[in-house]
Amino acid sequence: MEVFLNFLKTFAIELVYLFAEMSPYLLLGFALAGILHVYFPKQKVAKYLGRKNLKSVVNAALLGIPLPLCSCGVIPTGISFSKNGASKGATVSFLISTPQTGVDSILVTYSLLGLPFALIRPVAAFITGIVGGEITNITDKTPEELYENEPETPIKGNKFKAALNYAFVEFLQDIAQWLLIGLAIAALISAVIPNDFIGNNLSNPYLNMLIVLVASIPMYVCATGSVPIAAVLMMKGLSPGAAFVFLMAGPATNAATMTVIKQAMGSKALYAYLGSIIGGALLMGAFVDQLPAEWFILPGMSLEGHNHDALTLGWFEWLSAGTLLVLILNGFRIQYIPKKLNLENMSANEKVFSVEGMTCNHCKATVEKNLSMLDKIESVQVDLASKTIHIKGENINSAIVENKVKDLGYDYQGEK
Repeated sequence: MEVFLNFLKTFAIELVYLFAEMSPYLLLGFALAGILHVYFPKQKVAKYLGRKNLKSVVNAALLGIPLPLCSCGVIPTGISFSKNGASKGATVSFLISTPQTGVDSILVTYSLLGLPFALIRPVAAFITGIVGGEITNITDKTPEELYENEPETPIKGNKFKAALNYAFVEFLQDIAQWLLIGLAIAALISAVIPNDFIGNNLSNPYLNMLIVLVASIPMYVCATGSVPIAAVLMMKGLSPGAAFVFLMAGPATNAATMTVIKQAMGSKALYAYLGSIIGGALLMGAFVDQLPAEWFILPGMSLEGHNHDALTLGWFEWLSAGTLLVLILNGFRIQYIPKKLNLENMSANEKVFSVEGMTCNHCKATVEKNLSMLDKIESVQVDLASKTIHIKGENINSAIVENKVKDLGYDYQGEK
């Protein structure tokens, strides 16, 4: 019993300190995400991705790197770009480069892993995005099609409030669950695995890279959530190169993403996607291990042991942690407590539909936007918690709604 209590104490301490140290950078990253969302919306991004050439591929990688989208959010965004006229090569480049980084994850990487990791990470995302996109362009034999650019949807109301709402409500909802899972895994590894366990038992760095790669490809972890896991693994003896393999392959791949890419874009696009990530991760991992070891001493920590006294967390870190915790709890309240629907008092111009598969606010935005474009629709509101779509408008045609929902890749369950 005493051993178990000591484990719980160690786990709790690790979890709290990791959360507190990351919080200031996360809050700044979320704020930057809100600014990007308002002043550089995805409609503006899409118009640069339409041609089947290197320029579109490079544009896709450059535009994807700062966007704070995990592989869950990047799939509907990327597929939407493709449906609106982006080439397959540009879409694959976007799908590869975007989930590996983001303004939030770059800042957290700097916080926990240091400047070299924070600089190399977006460079690796950029290179692998271009390689994957160009391979797709070369292997894609379908003729190029040019589409009219989708009209930009203006932000309604106060842009500052819209940026805050996206940053600390919508985007936070999408990333909070996976961020906490990543932190919990990191704390668990730190509490269970003895210091230098990996270094003493798995001393071959190339074998470490292969093991990490095989474990990373099917699992889901967001770019930000991968950082504390990589930091703890390094403290246990994992080489910087093997940790970098995890930082690349973990966020960019998972079983669900691979399935959607194959269904939406074909096997060749999927092979280009996986080949670029796997090859890029191993090559970049080997490159990182050739760099000076002192570049990868973790900030405020020693690779010989985790000393919390060295973290020197002050009032600002704890205030940031408290603020972030309140925001996360508020996001969970909105996300998981369904809105009450009074179906009996709805007017003849209102209908509610049940739809499965809407898992994040990017799904919500995609569904609301596309259904709002239907004829005579006044408003569309998606409630992720109850998995429902509330539509107001004249003569709402359930069959048209069903077809549109299915075209977007979601599972229509019927009218309530």
